[in-house]
Amino acid sequence: MWNGILNVFKEPGFTSNDVVAKLRGILHQKRIGHAGTLDPEASGVLPILLGSATRLSGYLMEHEKTYRAVLLLGIETDTQDLTGNVVRRFEGSLPQEEMIREAVLFFVGGYEQLPPMYSAKQVNGKRLYELARQGKVVERRRVPVQISQIRIEGIDPPEVCFSVDCSKGTYIRTLCHDIGQKLGCGAAMKELVRTRAGGFSAEDAITLDRISELAGNGRIGEWVIPVEEMFLDCLRVHTPSEESEKKLRNGNALSVQELKLPGTGAGELIRLCTMDGTFLAVYRFDGENRRYIPYRMFL
Repeated sequence: MWNGILNVFKEPGFTSNDVVAKLRGILHQKRIGHAGTLDPEASGVLPILLGSATRLSGYLMEHEKTYRAVLLLGIETDTQDLTGNVVRRFEGSLPQEEMIREAVLFFVGGYEQLPPMYSAKQVNGKRLYELARQGKVVERRRVPVQISQIRIEGIDPPEVCFSVDCSKGTYIRTLCHDIGQKLGCGAAMKELVRTRAGGFSAEDAITLDRISELAGNGRIGEWVIPVEEMFLDCLRVHTPSEESEKKLRNGNALSVQELKLPGTGAGELIRLCTMDGTFLAVYRFDGENRRYIPYRMFL
C-alpha cells in the first residue's frame, strides 16, 4: 500500500470523488482521499492522499489556494457558472474597463460570502445541491472568507480573466457572481483552474492517464510525495530510548525531558521519529506542561 501524496491535475468532467474512485482501481488500494473538492467542470490541482496520508486532509485544506478564473459579464445563472440555467441577461451597455477593475479589486481582503445553493455545503444535514435539484432554496448563513490578492490578467468585455489567492471555503463562482452584482450587470464564472493548493502547483501535477501509465510501468513511486515532506520546516527529533519510542507508537505525550530537548521546547511543531529514524508523527508543544502532544499520527 502506498503512503504519501500524489499531486493530481484534475481534468474537467470528473468530480473529485471520481478521481479517488479511479485511483483506487489504478493503484489497487482502498485507503485514498483528497484534500479539497473541485467542481466537476473545474480543473487543476487536487492533492490525493494515499494510505496514512489521509490524516493530512484537514491540515492541507487549511492552506491558502490560488485559482485562475474567467468570468462572463452580463449573465447570471442558478449555479453561478455556465453549467446552470440562465436566470438573467443584462440588456444594457457593459461597464467600462476601469469600473470593472475597481469592482474586481474591491473584494481583496475579508468579506462574507453567501454559499451557493449548488454546492456541497450542508444545511440541517442536507447538501445544498441536493435541495437545489429539488427546486428548493433554503436560508444560508454568510461565511467569512479572505481574499489576500487578486491579479487581473485581462479585461476584454464580456470576459474578465483574473487570478485569486484565497482562504479555504471560498467559492470562486460566488466571487464572480458578487463582482457582477457590484457592477449591476451580473456575471457568471466561465472557466476555473486551481493552480495552487497546499503547497502543490499545477505545473508539477500529473493527470489520471499519466498515473495509469506510471503505475503500469512500476514507476508511480517516483511521484508519491512522502508525508514527512509536508513538515520539513519542523525540527526532526528521534526518540532517545525504547520507552519514549513505545510512548510515541501509542500516541502518548512526551515531556521535553524525555525527548532531551530544552525546557522551552524546540518549536510549536516537531517531527517525531523512532530510534532508527522512521518518521511516525508530528507533535505539538504544550507550553503549560512543558511536553509535546500528538498533532498528527502517521502510523
